[in-house]
Amino acid sequence: MADALARSPRTEKLFCAPGSDAIDALAERVDISGDDVEGLVRFAKDQSIGMTVVGPEAPLVAGLVDRFAEEGLKVFGPTQRAAALEGSKVFTKNLLRKYRIPTGDYQTFDDPKTALLSIEQRGQFPVVIKADGLAAGKGVIIAETLEAARAALDRIMVRQEFGKSGTRVLVEEFLTGEEVSLLAITDGKTIVTLDPARDHKAVFDGGAGPNTGGMGAFCPSPFQGDLQAKIEQTVLIPIIHALSREGRPYQGVLYAGLMLTDTGPKVLEFNVRFGDPEAQVILPRLETDFVELCEKTCDGRLEELEALAFAEDPALVVVLASQGYPGKPTTGQKITGLDQAAEVPGVSLYHSGTRREGQHWVTSGGRVLGVTAKGATLEEARQRAYQAVNAIEFAGMHYRRDIGIARG
Repeated sequence: MADALARSPRTEKLFCAPGSDAIDALAERVDISGDDVEGLVRFAKDQSIGMTVVGPEAPLVAGLVDRFAEEGLKVFGPTQRAAALEGSKVFTKNLLRKYRIPTGDYQTFDDPKTALLSIEQRGQFPVVIKADGLAAGKGVIIAETLEAARAALDRIMVRQEFGKSGTRVLVEEFLTGEEVSLLAITDGKTIVTLDPARDHKAVFDGGAGPNTGGMGAFCPSPFQGDLQAKIEQTVLIPIIHALSREGRPYQGVLYAGLMLTDTGPKVLEFNVRFGDPEAQVILPRLETDFVELCEKTCDGRLEELEALAFAEDPALVVVLASQGYPGKPTTGQKITGLDQAAEVPGVSLYHSGTRREGQHWVTSGGRVLGVTAKGATLEEARQRAYQAVNAIEFAGMHYRRDIGIARG
C-alpha cells in the first residue's frame, strides 16, 4: 500500500505509523501504534494530513475510522460497525444467511463440548472450525477426523491460542473447488472490482498442513466466461446492500474469499482491508492512480472514476516464512541475498517480518518476505520469483515450491 501511494503524483509527503525498517525508503515513519487511536488523530490534525489510509484490520474493528470522521479527517476504510464483517465470523455468516448470499452451511457454539457432540453426531469429515474473532488469518482449522476436531476445539476454546477470538466458534461445511480472492473498492454506492487473485493458504506444498495468512498468490486468476460478473451480482453487490440495510454502510476495500464449487461461487470469508499476499500481486499491477481511487472513495464520488487500469503482465508472489510458522516462529535469523534477489528482472521484495540490525537484515516474524515478480506470462513471473527466492537465505527459511500451479 505504501508503494502504491508513493507512486502517485498526488502524494507530496507520506507518513507510516508505525511502519517498519524496510519502509523507510518510501515513507517517514511515525512512532505511533495502530491501536493508539487518539495518538493517530492528534498526529493527523497536527500535520494537516490530507488523507489517512488504514491498512490492518484491528484498528478498523476498534473504530479508528469513526474517530477520524468525528474530527473531520478524511480516512479510507470502513467504520467499526461495517468492519464487523471481518471482526466476527458469526456475524458475517448470520448476515449471509439472512440475505441469502451463497455460503457453506454452519453452526455456532460457545461451548466446546456441545460443539464436539454436534460434530460427532454429524459424522461428516473434513469439517472446518473457525474462531469467531480476529486471529491474523490463523484461526481456521480443517479437521479430518473427530480427534482432530477435538484437538482444534481444545486449541481455540479451551487453551485460547487465539485469545478472546475463540470464545465462540463456527463449525462449517467443508467446501471443495477452486479458491479465489476477489477484492473490490466501494464508497457504499458504487463498486469497482480489482483483478482477481489466487491465494495459497496451506503451509506446505500441495495444500497440505495448517492454514496460514497466505504462502503465496498470483494475479490475475483465470476466470471463465462471466464468472466475475456473477460474483459481483450474487456476492459483492448483495453484501454491500445488506450492510446498508442493517445500518452499517460500507466504504473502503472489501475482500471476498470464495470457493468456486460445482453449484457456483460461495463465500468463505470477508476481509475489510487489503490482504497479503494478494495485495502484493494486485497493487503492483494497478496503473490507476491509487491516491485518486482512495480519495474518490472517501468523498463518495467513485462513480466519477474511469474504469480501473491494470498492467497486462501477470504477477506472482512467494512468501518466505520462518521456521515454526504458522505456530511460534523462530526469529532473529540473519537474512542474506536480498540485493541479488532484487536484481532479478521484474522482482520486488516486500518485507513483512524483518528488522534492521546494523548493516544486516534479520527475521522478526512468521511471514518474513514476499518475493513478487511480474512477467509476460504467469510462468515467466513464476520463474523469476523462484530465481529471486533461490538467492535469499536465512536459517530455517520455509516456502512453498508450487505457488501458481497448485490448487491448495
